[in-house]
Amino acid sequence: MGHPTLLVFAKPPRIGLSKTRLAEGMGPAEARRIAGFTQARTFRAALNTGCDTVIYAAPDSALRAVTTTGWPGHLPRRSQGQGDLSDRLEKGWNEASPGPVLFIGTDAPDLSPALLRQAVRLLARHDAVFGPAEDGGFWLFGMNKGPRARSPFRKVRWSGPHAMEDVWSNLPVHANIGLLPMLIDIDQLSDWRAWSRRKGRWRPPAIHRKRLQGH
Repeated sequence: MGHPTLLVFAKPPRIGLSKTRLAEGMGPAEARRIAGFTQARTFRAALNTGCDTVIYAAPDSALRAVTTTGWPGHLPRRSQGQGDLSDRLEKGWNEASPGPVLFIGTDAPDLSPALLRQAVRLLARHDAVFGPAEDGGFWLFGMNKGPRARSPFRKVRWSGPHAMEDVWSNLPVHANIGLLPMLIDIDQLSDWRAWSRRKGRWRPPAIHRKRLQGH
């Protein structure tokens, strides 16, 4: 088994670029703050796994923005490329070295080094691994890249309750699948509320608090 590769798919935490669905519910400034929060946790976890970590960035301008994104400056960056999410994930898969390949985004605040190391251990005895998300998607997907392995990202219904099911169905019928704990991906306001209430830290965004105080 080759050395594990961790591909982090990310957009800079900027207004109008990342967390647009979250911004619809709580405002762009608050959504940007949360994007920075979840990304900081993601990269802190990624840097403590022992994996060869690569940032797959979008847009391409983020490839050069070393000081403004808050991303670790020493990690290599590559373009996500063009097309839909299937095309972009497939590009990462094609460019990865043989061995265990892990894909993550930056939306799961409970991501930890221990969970990423667990994913690597699972791939030592499984063909693929999923970190399920509560919305039917996944916060992590991993697969062993060998000469016969093919990308499983085609004809997937992304951003919905069938994303993990569709990727799973694209794997060989005999594939041995490992599962990690289910986490929350923060995509919209209801996700942030659910996660924050479990942690005992949620409060209305600043703009909403002002409105509440006016009633």
